[in-house]
Amino acid sequence: MKSRKGRILIVDDDEDIRLSLGDWLEANNYEVIHAANGREGLARIHEVSPDLVILDLQMPEMNGIEVLHQIEKEGLDVTAILSTGFGNVDRAVEAMKAGAFDFVPKDYESDQLKVVIDKAMERVRLKRENSFLRDEASGEAPNIVGHSDGMAAVLNLADRAATTSATVLLLGPSGSGKELIARRIHGNSDRKNRPFIPVNCTALPETLIESELFGHEKNAFTGADKMKLGKFELAHGGTILLDEIGATEKSFQVKLLRVLEDGEINRIGSETPISTDVRIIAATNRDLELEIEEGRFLEDLYFRLNVFPIELPSLQNRREDIPDLAAYFLSKYAIEFGRDISSISEAAMASLMDYEWRGNVRELQNAIERAVLICDETHIRPKDLPAQIVGRRASAQPQNRKSSSASGFIGDLLQENGETEAETNVLDDLEELAVRTALKQSGGKVSKAAALLGLPPTQRKRIERLRDKYEIDTFGD
Repeated sequence: MKSRKGRILIVDDDEDIRLSLGDWLEANNYEVIHAANGREGLARIHEVSPDLVILDLQMPEMNGIEVLHQIEKEGLDVTAILSTGFGNVDRAVEAMKAGAFDFVPKDYESDQLKVVIDKAMERVRLKRENSFLRDEASGEAPNIVGHSDGMAAVLNLADRAATTSATVLLLGPSGSGKELIARRIHGNSDRKNRPFIPVNCTALPETLIESELFGHEKNAFTGADKMKLGKFELAHGGTILLDEIGATEKSFQVKLLRVLEDGEINRIGSETPISTDVRIIAATNRDLELEIEEGRFLEDLYFRLNVFPIELPSLQNRREDIPDLAAYFLSKYAIEFGRDISSISEAAMASLMDYEWRGNVRELQNAIERAVLICDETHIRPKDLPAQIVGRRASAQPQNRKSSSASGFIGDLLQENGETEAETNVLDDLEELAVRTALKQSGGKVSKAAALLGLPPTQRKRIERLRDKYEIDTFGD
């Protein structure tokens, strides 16, 4: 099958024009979406993120110019061509000022429209490519994808931290974007023109981490055939990110604490202190207070690092960001690999939304990269995603209690015993009763409720989703 060139939204109140233009575009290998008025068109832009919009000028309630103004007001990244049967120079100028890429009369010849659309689609491609190249080359703060309340709070704290010189402690699960937040803090600070040096502490053996960070003199130890500057000296005036600080050994923690207290380092093999001007950002996925209790982390170092703590949410707790993140990674890898892939199918997106994402944003990024590499269409389908993601979709919880598919632990059992779809409303009631009773008996404790239902600890998230699905009060927990 020949790959699609892109996705085009037609917004026109004349159904005959929509259908005839849509047929022509599909014949020219474009995916077509329709909207019958301006308000519906704006909603469709939010829903499907078209590459191009062909927008009628004269429509009731909200005309094409008003739609363009709303697109600009909302900061929507979409290219629009305005079309009208009442075209004149003044209206064309007004449309271009409002942000239209071009202006065509409705009595256009197909060749004329083809030229305009080709130019518009080339602009879309170049705009995306330049955006990624600019981001990669820039030393400025990276753009963080996501509009959820959780990420908004994180970004607000990060931007506040950037205005200070305080040590920052980033907390959150692996793959949640701690390095990106660290780069944002650095990029928005007065140190942004100085080095940003990330160090993955778990990637360095205990015998090398001190040398990597503090440097060493020639002949300081076997194999030290020349003097080496450490990361702290290289980052002078800038920022150093100590990632996975919670995994370091106590012997190193003692030396790092001394650096934080004195503002000086000593190269291995030298007793001469070297002053450092480095902003430290530490990051970990561990519970440092628990690490202290169990004797694996220095309490004094924790207090030194925990000046400005920022906790990042897991992707599980910011699911509304999944579509934006998936679209971002799709564009990134489509450009990087030279693939003509512009969208994610509804079924594939449903699988992405239902998956648990224990690996967080990094796991989502890897899944989209893989999908772009193996996809043989212009849109990613479920078969392009890793099997475990699609498999989760098959047993995911429905959003509507009147769903026609059995779900949940009771649903799995009944389906295995041949229950029909007609019986699933009863199933929903049984499922709700079971979860409600277990939560009540456990005093709202999800882990205890799971145990009462005979489920392993790994099913805790499942119980939480069922609790939210049926809006069950957790009895003060």
